[in-house]
Amino acid sequence: MSISLPEEIERQFTPEEIKLHLALGMFLDHRVSLGQGAAIAGLSQSAFLHELGSRRIPVHYDEADVIADAATAEQWGK
Repeated sequence: MSISLPEEIERQFTPEEIKLHLALGMFLDHRVSLGQGAAIAGLSQSAFLHELGSRRIPVHYDEADVIADAATAEQWGK
């Protein structure tokens, strides 16, 4: 996919910054997961979490995530 931006806006950002802002916006809108946002931004999940934290953007973590994490922790304990 290719996105065209007005030239005056494109000059203000590097391609990496544009990808990061797109990923952050999609994450904020609950359109992508943490992993998907990191992939869009071209960052590791850890680096994407750092970007979220530096902007005070909360991480989506719902009941399904808690259940999945508990199951994983239980498997590690065996």
